[in-house]
Amino acid sequence: MEQRGRENLSGLVKKFVTTASLATLMISFLLFAVPEVLANEPIDPRTNTPSQVIDDTTPTDPTVDPDTNLTGTQEERTNIREPGSDEDAEQLSELNIANTVTIQYDNGNGTINGALRILIILTLIAIAPLLLIMMTSFTRIIVVLHFTRAAIATQTAPPNQVLLGLALFLTFFIMQPTITQAYNEGVLPFERGEITQEQAFERGMAPIRTFMYRQTQVDDVRLFMDIAGTEWDGELDSIPNTILVPSFLVSELRTAFIIGFLLYVPFIVIDMVVASVLMSMGMMMLPPTTISMPFKILLFVLADGWNLVLGNLVRTFY
Repeated sequence: MEQRGRENLSGLVKKFVTTASLATLMISFLLFAVPEVLANEPIDPRTNTPSQVIDDTTPTDPTVDPDTNLTGTQEERTNIREPGSDEDAEQLSELNIANTVTIQYDNGNGTINGALRILIILTLIAIAPLLLIMMTSFTRIIVVLHFTRAAIATQTAPPNQVLLGLALFLTFFIMQPTITQAYNEGVLPFERGEITQEQAFERGMAPIRTFMYRQTQVDDVRLFMDIAGTEWDGELDSIPNTILVPSFLVSELRTAFIIGFLLYVPFIVIDMVVASVLMSMGMMMLPPTTISMPFKILLFVLADGWNLVLGNLVRTFY
């Protein structure tokens, strides 16, 4: 007991010494730092004393004191005209604000300037994931990969990151000819100033529309045409983008679910065989999925499942 008391006393002494040392360091820092801060305080040349910063946030009324509503200089004002000086209805309808955003075309040649082009590019980057899902082969690929993993019953193998990465690279592989054609026919002539923005958009969308139309079933197009109350002559040119895109998505989901059903069939047979064997052996408390999963993986590996699934999945787009 006496030895334990000495150890506790020694620990208290060490904590006291550490606390005292830290307090000494803090006091020393304040003694040296505060005078330097005070010495760097701005000096008023008129009184030769430290100046004080005054924060005046009193609201001003431009109708009483219009000179207080300035944008930094006496020549630039927030208000173009004096408030209350409008003489006719045309002036009343105009914004009496000098701080407005204007968009100018470069020399009137129909092309946007660099700043607005950067804004459009940033907007497209923000909606790029949505366009990737709606107008490419990504939807069918990711749904089929999900069904493949669920049919094998491996839960999280492969993980979601691997499936998304594989789906993205397969999408780039499938869409490369379409994207290249859209870039050569729409973007390059527009950059050279040979076509207008509207023509660039139409030429760039033409290959993408052709790709979506080839993968879209006629019944889906007629469904959305009937909902919109629009007559369709059976040609691609008469289908607006607002109808072609949802029709393409519905067709992609239908095709992906059909492929998923075909993937499930052989693995369901394995589950049924394993369940029958366990029932005949009296092992009713043993989950069949626990026994069947190794056989599913073995069948998938022996049949070279990834080669068959991915190869035939890519061929469905050609």
